[in-house]
Amino acid sequence: MKRKAGSVCEAVDTRMSVRGFTDQPVDGTTIRRVLEKAARSPSGGNLQPWYLYVVGGDDLQAFKAIMATRVKEAPTGEGPEYTVYPPGLKSPYRDYRFQVGEDLYDLLGVPREDKVGRMHWFARNYQFFGAPLALFCYVDRQMGPPQWSDLGMFLQTLMLLLREEGLDSCAQECWSLYHRTLKGFLNPPDELMLFTGMSIGYIDQADPVNKLRTRRAALHDFARFRGI
Repeated sequence: MKRKAGSVCEAVDTRMSVRGFTDQPVDGTTIRRVLEKAARSPSGGNLQPWYLYVVGGDDLQAFKAIMATRVKEAPTGEGPEYTVYPPGLKSPYRDYRFQVGEDLYDLLGVPREDKVGRMHWFARNYQFFGAPLALFCYVDRQMGPPQWSDLGMFLQTLMLLLREEGLDSCAQECWSLYHRTLKGFLNPPDELMLFTGMSIGYIDQADPVNKLRTRRAALHDFARFRGI
């Protein structure tokens, strides 16, 4: 288990997309406390547009069984309600995305030509990488880009607070590919649209996938300064 983050800086530095969890359960009191704190995230006009479903225990096991079958039936998904990445993604964004994928599969020893192997590994998303807790974030369909920005701030706050508790996470927009199956399981109101899922639990330090440290652009690549 990774030790608890003792500062915001440490939480930021140690937060990562964990893709291998132990089966140690997450205490219900802990996740409720973290979510209550995360609700202090910035929100334009105080709309607080996030709507959450948290699933664990036998319910999560039942859903994992559903997804194991569903991924075989529809390996490419059901058609997302929104486009996760813009079509025709240009450089440098395309390069960043390509590089992290290559770094991940190189670490796992799955070459680019092994399409089946990569597909099978990607399917682990839909088993939450073994995590004992899943979270799904929905948003009202009437909300626009500013409110989606609020969702991102809420989720980032949540992930940093999880690090403070010694927990890890993996945000998974790939769940948009199976929003219909998820709707059948969670039964959210029709006015809610799925934004993302998230796996939550304790990192498995022995899983080699968790050795991945994603590369980030240098400060001069994304920031300009004037007057300072």
